[in-house]
Amino acid sequence: MKLRKVLIIDDEFPVGYLIKINLEAEGYEAVLALSGEEALEKARASPPDLITLDVLMPEMDGFEVLKVLKREEALNSIPVM
Repeated sequence: MKLRKVLIIDDEFPVGYLIKINLEAEGYEAVLALSGEEALEKARASPPDLITLDVLMPEMDGFEVLKVLKREEALNSIPVM
């Protein structure tokens, strides 16, 4: 079975880490990004199958991250929740 990759974007490390360890316990490959910029770098380097996105983040909020993701052809079909 192929592991599905999930990119978790959350500026609060304890929240993101909790999501990460729970997804890994269920057999998913989980990658944590603590900022919008870090998330975009990670998504571009290795596109995930799903993205969980926090909305309230400093500097680049979740809405801005989503706009960038939807503008980029290689990333715009990734489901975001």
